[in-house]
Amino acid sequence: MDVFLANINHLESVSVLFDKYRVFYNQPSNIEAAKDFLKERFNNNDSVVFAANDNGKLVGFTQLYPSFSSVSMKRVWILNDLYVEELYRRRGIANLLMNVAEEYAKKSGAIRVSLATQISNLTAQKLYESRDYIKNEEFYHYALGLH
Repeated sequence: MDVFLANINHLESVSVLFDKYRVFYNQPSNIEAAKDFLKERFNNNDSVVFAANDNGKLVGFTQLYPSFSSVSMKRVWILNDLYVEELYRRRGIANLLMNVAEEYAKKSGAIRVSLATQISNLTAQKLYESRDYIKNEEFYHYALGLH
């Protein structure tokens, strides 16, 4: 199993995983829209995607989006997406993807990696807490939908 920095040349296979990730979060499957979205991210350097490869088959990915902390005046990476194919779960692939993402963030001089997960996703919470991610109980986070 190896993890590598994906690019536009991996669009087809990463799009399949990205579509499955969205379906996991109760979105309708739309492989063409997934491909268009990722193509735009790759072309505009809007995100960083790492993919897990098992003998030529992509079985997982994580996607980081750049941001900044005004208070610390440092880079922050938002780990927005983490997905492993169901048949490959519980093999340490998510940990491997997170290792690579966190190392990338450190090398970029970032002050932290931030992420969010559904309250009901206990498996993900256990993973993050095992990696020393701390649940924020100091700040409320708000969002405004702009349909």
